[in-house]
Amino acid sequence: MTRRRRIYEGKAKVLYEGPEPGTLVQYFKDDATAFNNQKRGVITGKGVLNNRISEYLMSRLGEIGVPTHFVRRLNMREQLVREVEIIPVSLMVRNVAAGSLAKRFGIPEGTPLPRSIIEYYYKSEELGNPMVSEEHVTAFGWAAPQDLDDMMALSLRINDYLNGLFLGIGLRLVDFRLEFGRLWENEEMRIVLADEISPDNCRLWDIKTNDKLDKDRFREDLGRVEEAYQEVARRLGIFPEGGPGDVKGPKVVQ
Repeated sequence: MTRRRRIYEGKAKVLYEGPEPGTLVQYFKDDATAFNNQKRGVITGKGVLNNRISEYLMSRLGEIGVPTHFVRRLNMREQLVREVEIIPVSLMVRNVAAGSLAKRFGIPEGTPLPRSIIEYYYKSEELGNPMVSEEHVTAFGWAAPQDLDDMMALSLRINDYLNGLFLGIGLRLVDFRLEFGRLWENEEMRIVLADEISPDNCRLWDIKTNDKLDKDRFREDLGRVEEAYQEVARRLGIFPEGGPGDVKGPKVVQ
């Protein structure tokens, strides 16, 4: 297997040097974490499924004009992506009360929100990924006002599209987290969607039963975690070749 230099390793993915300048290889792991890395585990086959699910959703978003870092899927666990400068602020798009929002405001989980709400979180595991305001983001130079405008507009567009897509397969998009990066082409910069879109960073509930089909099954010890990810892939019409088996990552060069 080709030896590649590892650029970065996160909780669920590894980034390797890409085959061409300005590209990276994104490898999806089976590792799972929750509560700011306090809970850890392995969800067998998760990396294979998330690779296929994210490929499908990123491709669909690209077709409607949403700029992303995704180029193409390489194999069961890897995809080729453009190298971007990640903005250290994630956006949480909320359509239904769940998770920390339900706890913070004492709203019963499952309550539809009056309108979609977008929250900003500073990407720092050491600090617990705190929620921040636009004032924090711009004052500390994490993103410019125009960057935030672009991220907000893209988030709302992505939310509209994904809501309809998931509704069509019997799933409610409760909330989801997005990451963005700066893509430099010659002297021009544009904001693009980065990271992934999968049951790892989306809350997806069955419309009829409210069964959770996402990482909350791992967070809350609900069991049948692998089956939940498989069900999302099945409804999207995604079937990994050979099934969600395990494959080894590329050899690493430090």
